[in-house]
Amino acid sequence: MKNKLLVLISCIQFVVCKANVRLPNIIGSHMVLQQNSNIKLWGWSAPAEKISIKVSWDTITYKIIGSRDATWMTNIKTPKAGGPHTITIQGENTINLEDVLIGEVWLCGGQSNMEWSGDQGLQQSKIEAPNATNNKLRFFYVSKSTSASRQDDLDGKWMVCSPEEMIHFSAIGYFFGKNLHERLNAPIGLINSNWGGTPAETWTPEYVINSNQAIKKGAASLKPTEWWPYKSELAFNAMIYPITNFSIAGVIWYQGESNTINYYSYEKLFTGMIESWRKEWKINFPFYFVQIAPFNYEYNYVGALLRESQTKSSLYNNTGMVVITDLTPDTNNIHPVLKKEVALRLSNLALNKTYGIKNINCESPMYLSHVIEDDKIKIQFTNTSNGIVVKGKEITCFEIAGPDKVFYPAQAKIKDDTVIVFNEKIKTPVAVRYAFNNTAIPNLFSKDGLPINLFRTDDWEIDTNTKSNN
Repeated sequence: MKNKLLVLISCIQFVVCKANVRLPNIIGSHMVLQQNSNIKLWGWSAPAEKISIKVSWDTITYKIIGSRDATWMTNIKTPKAGGPHTITIQGENTINLEDVLIGEVWLCGGQSNMEWSGDQGLQQSKIEAPNATNNKLRFFYVSKSTSASRQDDLDGKWMVCSPEEMIHFSAIGYFFGKNLHERLNAPIGLINSNWGGTPAETWTPEYVINSNQAIKKGAASLKPTEWWPYKSELAFNAMIYPITNFSIAGVIWYQGESNTINYYSYEKLFTGMIESWRKEWKINFPFYFVQIAPFNYEYNYVGALLRESQTKSSLYNNTGMVVITDLTPDTNNIHPVLKKEVALRLSNLALNKTYGIKNINCESPMYLSHVIEDDKIKIQFTNTSNGIVVKGKEITCFEIAGPDKVFYPAQAKIKDDTVIVFNEKIKTPVAVRYAFNNTAIPNLFSKDGLPINLFRTDDWEIDTNTKSNN
């Protein structure tokens, strides 16, 4: 009996020692690694297994020993953009990674407007697809999944951009990556981790939700659906956390339509989500997002109030927001079809603010201040150094109110970099609003072609329980 036990123990030890080295799916052939960085490579192995790694861009042999919990990790410096390179990982088995590029890696997150592709009938993707062969663009598709606990790995695979692959990929992600590649002359890796319909809560760790009463209240107001998760951190645990060791340059994000019901908590929720992601990646990466488009929501003002929350979020450190009120052909379609133009504005933000190309005008004018002079309100904006223009005969979408807090349509005129707003019936104006409803498509722009963002100068309570008539 004793001899049999010794044989059994020896067999168990042999099996453990012979365990294969494994990698997470985000690390594979055809991937793009962040250039000029101290990137991580990691995976699983037998405890105490000796592992060596060789990369084709230097002569160092990196040596690691598997930990007692059967994992391993090491840091490797990457050079400037280029490739293709190879990586060889050897333990009891050997893994050869081929066609690895060094460049810029961006995560594309959010809900359906980020997810939308040629698969959903987007003509821009279908028109582009025949010309989409590009070996310097790489796609990683994260499969939709949820988990109540943080996961070590996820389903996905790196693919080289081709007409067949591009048609399935996020249209905004593709055009964003294409623009960066053309301007930076560097390989671009795009990680597609998004899910149509999802509120921001499910992409946010639960500790952020529990950190603030307003966020908790907003999360509690969400209703279950048949098509997507809504509870806190379910998508984060399964679709974001497993790749937080993978170095990225930044995030682009298009989401918010599913949070119009709890617009009041969105600013704190969204900025808390951004900060939690940066904490997990251990880097203050740029986070550029799209303001939701005008849409005929069921209840009054909820779209405007969500856009207002996003505007406040854009003041958070190392973020940027693109305004797309002029890229909305149909306010009854929650999926505006002009994704190529949205991607251009996102890529211009990245090129200017992240990559330092200063001759790109990338930020919409924002409300700065106002003064009341007699029966007129004079408004000043940021980002109007080249001036303000109106597209059309008359300026639209301004409203003005007196002490009774009742808003009336207002006339407006441009004088230098100031917009002067008035209504002849209101002799004592108190507040002004611009494009502040669900479906407003205003017509004031900077001379650089970017629409002026919505705003209001009041903080009066707004009734959002009334059915929309916009």
